[in-house]
Amino acid sequence: MIAIVSGTNRPGSSTRKVVAVIEAIHRRLRQVTTLIDLAHLPPGIFDPGSYAGKPAAFRPFAETVLAARGLVVVTPEYNGGIPGVLKYFVDMLKFPESFEGKPVCFVGLAAGMWGGLRPVEQLQQIFGYRNARLFPERVFLPRIGSLLTDQGAIADPAVQERLDRQAVGFIGFARRLKS
Repeated sequence: MIAIVSGTNRPGSSTRKVVAVIEAIHRRLRQVTTLIDLAHLPPGIFDPGSYAGKPAAFRPFAETVLAARGLVVVTPEYNGGIPGVLKYFVDMLKFPESFEGKPVCFVGLAAGMWGGLRPVEQLQQIFGYRNARLFPERVFLPRIGSLLTDQGAIADPAVQERLDRQAVGFIGFARRLKS
């Protein structure tokens, strides 16, 4: 099972729409996925006491990460970096076992022309520190407002092709690392 992380908790986000596109690609490739939607994090996780003891409602999130054969992290760019909720989510997961040796790939999106390059590079540093195995083919989605149709599809066939190619490559990468 591949876990797809929707890296923001913003209501109605473009990130969640891109996640739906990625889920559809994986379904087409007959890959089992599960969604980790940070919009559904339990409010108790934000209590400062959760550093010492995670609330029981956070357990399904942590267990999904531990059970995943790989992670696809989809991140928007907020103020030149990763959303705070995504960094906090990573901080709340068990160290080192949550990401140790786990295959991870990244999709970045932004309103600007760089398509989430900065948050993806920041995440590569964080996940590298946590000893994840980083899939080198990243996808950046610039000018996301014009890249998504009203129905939530990718309007540019070349961008859709990059997402398709990344999914095929990542599934193979995760399988090779498992064996």
